[in-house]
Amino acid sequence: MPNRSVEHHLSPRSETPLPWSRRLKIAQDAARGLTYLHEEMDFQIIFRDFKSSNILLDEHWNAKLSDFGLARLGPAEGLTHVSIAVVGTMGYAAPEYIQTGRLTSKSDVWSYGVFLYELITGRRPLDRNRPKGEQKLLDWIRPYLSDGKKFQIILDPRLERKHIFKSAQRLAVIANRCLVRNPKNRPKMSEVLEMMDQVVKSSVSANQQPPLRSVASAEASPDTDIKNKKRTIDSKPDCNWFRIWRPKLLRTF
Repeated sequence: MPNRSVEHHLSPRSETPLPWSRRLKIAQDAARGLTYLHEEMDFQIIFRDFKSSNILLDEHWNAKLSDFGLARLGPAEGLTHVSIAVVGTMGYAAPEYIQTGRLTSKSDVWSYGVFLYELITGRRPLDRNRPKGEQKLLDWIRPYLSDGKKFQIILDPRLERKHIFKSAQRLAVIANRCLVRNPKNRPKMSEVLEMMDQVVKSSVSANQQPPLRSVASAEASPDTDIKNKKRTIDSKPDCNWFRIWRPKLLRTF
């Protein structure tokens, strides 16, 4: 691909760091790609190795999923998961998949949540070259999610933090939904795509709004998986979902 991979541009050594608007568009494109694999084909495909190096950028900076060597068909009718040997990339794999070898589309959803924090922070999910307390991305960011003032600490320093603060918080809310420990309570990728569409649309005006109080205290609207109610793909998302989503911290990553 002409513009290489997302991983390349997020690297600290990159001479072409991605601007925030482009990162949002990449996240939206990736969500659209996973939605197609999970829900819009005649048979379900689980990517199993979703990561920034497998997201390539064309001449117009559109994101394309690549390298389907580890992809697998979703579970057959009547089954809930695929049992398979654990492979993939450290830092992205869902905990239930690592522990049991049970693979579902929600495993990709977890990986997508990790990727969102990679876009927010500009850091790899696992980086042995960093200080011990900062090597695992999800462990490092956790203390900064419950306080809006501290949240800016995790933002990629190459970005203009003041101008993307609220938009980044909204993206983190989506990431937290994807990173719920119980895979049954994670959203489908079509639901994630709905939320991403909304963040992209609101990104221009978001800087005019006061910052959210807390990312970790945001909660899903009542019609989402908090009460395990069904939600159709074509339903309209609540425009205030990012303000009222408040999962218990113990249930997230």
